[in-house]
Amino acid sequence: MIKLNFVHRVSLKHYTFAALFAAMFFSACENDINKIKAIAAADATKPIQTTKGVDVIFSDSAIVKFRVISPLMVQYQGKQKDSISVMPKGVKIIFLDKDLKEAGTIVSDSAVTRNENKFMEFRKNVVARNTEGTVYKSDQLIYDTEKKTIYSTKMVEMTKANGDIMHGTSFTSDDKLLHPIFQNATGVIHVNGDNLAQ
Repeated sequence: MIKLNFVHRVSLKHYTFAALFAAMFFSACENDINKIKAIAAADATKPIQTTKGVDVIFSDSAIVKFRVISPLMVQYQGKQKDSISVMPKGVKIIFLDKDLKEAGTIVSDSAVTRNENKFMEFRKNVVARNTEGTVYKSDQLIYDTEKKTIYSTKMVEMTKANGDIMHGTSFTSDDKLLHPIFQNATGVIHVNGDNLAQ
């Protein structure tokens, strides 16, 4: 009886040790895999190029569209091999007409561009101005260069040169900011010197 118990204990220790070793082994493997994933993810988000004093002109089909000015641009290689450019210290976009004259601006605290600058997102204290002197203010503006639209999913304020003001929870416009459509719009419109609140 004692012997059997002893053998049983030895066997139990043997199995316990084996189970403990296996758990440690697989845990170590899992940790190694997690480390590899973490390293791979870190490599994917490492900057591949940093440029200071950016002043670049962008064109589409040999037609100049806009100029980008920023004190700093950091480019990253995305997971899908698409480049991502971040301008964390402010940016100014100057839209240009066919005669290369200023046709509007966008200024913001920071910006992110994706898919070879086809998709640009402006963030924080965004101020946009069109050729008519109309000013748009929001914490976000998104410029889709392929669809030629500018929109925001956040609160936006539009002030026209005559003092008319429009607010919306979001909006969509053409890329010249001449034909905006607001969602849940409210505003103040001046008619014959009087203010009409809507």
